Amino acid sequence: MINEVELMQQFQKEFPESQARIKRERRIEVLLPAGRLYEFAVRIQKKLNFQHLSAISCVDWIDDGEYELVYHFWSYELNVLVDAKIRIDRENPHFETITDLWQPAKFFERDIHEMFGVVFEGNEDLERYILTEWKGPPPMRKDFVSRDFAHRFYHYKDYEPQWLTEMQQHSSGGQDE
Repeated sequence: MINEVELMQQFQKEFPESQARIKRERRIEVLLPAGRLYEFAVRIQKKLNFQHLSAISCVDWIDDGEYELVYHFWSYELNVLVDAKIRIDRENPHFETITDLWQPAKFFERDIHEMFGVVFEGNEDLERYILTEWKGPPPMRKDFVSRDFAHRFYHYKDYEPQWLTEMQQHSSGGQDE
C-alpha cells in the first residue's frame, strides 16, 4: 500500500505546477492552479481510488481578491485525506463543477454558491435552499457587514421579557411601583 510520502511525490510528479506537503499523518495538502483541479479529481478518483468527497469549503481572502476552494477527498483504502486547494477570482467567481465525479458535490457547491456567490458551471441545481427570502449579498463574504444589514432591514425593538420584569419587581419587594 502507498504511504503519504509516496502519494505526495506522485502528485508532484504528475502535477509539477502543484505544491504538495504532508500536513500530518494521513493528511496531504495540494495547492493547484484552478485549471488543473478537475484533472486532479479525476486522477485521484479513477486511479487512486479516493471514493469519498468529504466536503468542499470556501475561504474568502478579501485582501487578495480571491476565494480559495478546498476539496476534501478521502480514501478508505489508503486511509488518507487529501485537501486540494485552488484560488479563483473573488469579483467574478466562476468555477467548473465536479458533480459528474461525486454527486455530493451538488450540495457543497450549492451551499458555497448561496453563501459566497460562487457559480459552479455545469451544476444545474444552484437554487437557494436556506436563504430563500434573502435580499442581500452572499452573507459569508468578508465584506458583508451583518450589523449594517440588520439595521437596514429590521427595526430595532428594545425587548424586556415579562418574566424578567416580574423577577426584578419581586426581588426589590415590589418597591418599584
